[in-house]
Amino acid sequence: MGRFIRICGLATVCFLATAAGSAAPTKTGSGTIVIVFKDGHRQTFNLSDIERVEFPAALHVADDQDASRPPRGHYVGRWECGDGVGNNFYIDLKEGGEAWRSIGNVRGHWEYLGGEARVTWDDGRKDAIRKVGTHYEKSAYERGKSFSDHPDNVTSARLTNPKPI
Repeated sequence: MGRFIRICGLATVCFLATAAGSAAPTKTGSGTIVIVFKDGHRQTFNLSDIERVEFPAALHVADDQDASRPPRGHYVGRWECGDGVGNNFYIDLKEGGEAWRSIGNVRGHWEYLGGEARVTWDDGRKDAIRKVGTHYEKSAYERGKSFSDHPDNVTSARLTNPKPI
């Protein structure tokens, strides 16, 4: 399903780029495409200069992961994370989906979704560990919030023991 959505999205972008390229460019920037790179910088191209966009046939992305994101197994281990007030604590993620948090000795369950580790704790809180550029961050969500809500705090996260616990 994820692969189908990515293919539909890519087809839509190509269609819109082709349609915009056939229209006369205006002062507002139509007739251009902006590529946003992983490091956040942007580059604008005039569509009249582009003949076609090609993607290598060898590029294969599994249905449940993006090639730019680490695989599920990469998250297994002990993570040192900030607590949002200047202290650190640990989150252990086990291969079978079990999780443990050193603050309050709380158990939970984690899953790999959208290229990130999402932990739901038995006390109702949630944490997400995600790769941002070349480092990792932990986003914390209070009881009653979802992973799509604005996090209560975002701190650094570091995998201290990448072996199964």
